Amino acid sequence: MKAYNIMLAGVGGQGLVLTTSIICSAAFYAGYDVKSNDIIGLSQRGGKVWGSVRLGEKIYSPNIPPGDADFLVALEPLEADRWKGSLKKEGILIVNTGEIAPAHVAAEKAEYPADIIERLSTSYRLYAIDAASEGKKLGSAKVANLFLIGVLANHMEIPIEAWHAAIRENVPAGFIDMNIRAFDIGYEMHDQRE
Repeated sequence: MKAYNIMLAGVGGQGLVLTTSIICSAAFYAGYDVKSNDIIGLSQRGGKVWGSVRLGEKIYSPNIPPGDADFLVALEPLEADRWKGSLKKEGILIVNTGEIAPAHVAAEKAEYPADIIERLSTSYRLYAIDAASEGKKLGSAKVANLFLIGVLANHMEIPIEAWHAAIRENVPAGFIDMNIRAFDIGYEMHDQRE
C-alpha cells in the first residue's frame, strides 16, 4: 500500500472542507489509514486556508514536513505559489487557475502577482485547470474542486469506485451526478507539460 502526503490550500469559501472530506472518504473506502488536519487559517470568505491529508498503511500524524508532499491541490493560483515549498521535487501541483484576491489584495495593500501559472509550470509537474469555467459547462461552478480531485485520483492507487462512493457520501443528493461527471473529466485530464 503506497503512502501519500497531500497538501490543500485555498481561500475561505472555496470548499476546502468538502474537498478534504472526499479525499479522506475515498482513502478510507480503499482501506487506508487516514489522518487529516482540520482546515487551518482564516476561514471566512477571502481568508487563507490550508490543510493536509496523509494516508498509508499506518499513519500517526496529519502533519507534512516542508518539501515532503506528493501533491499540492491549490484552489487558487496565489495559494499554489504560497505553498509550492511543501512539494517534493517530483511532486505534482494541481491548481485551479481562477484567481480570487485574498483579503490583503482586495484591500489594495498588495498586488496580485502576474504570471503565477507560467512560473510554476517551469519548476513543477503542473495541472492547471480553469475549474469554475469547466464547472459552468456542466451546469454549476460549485463542482470546480471535483475536477481537481479527479486529477489527483488519477495519480493515486485508489480505485475509481472508492472515489465515486466518497462523492456520493459527501455531496447533496441532487448534485451527485454532476459532481461525479466533473470528477471523471478531471480524472482524464493530462499534465500540461506532457
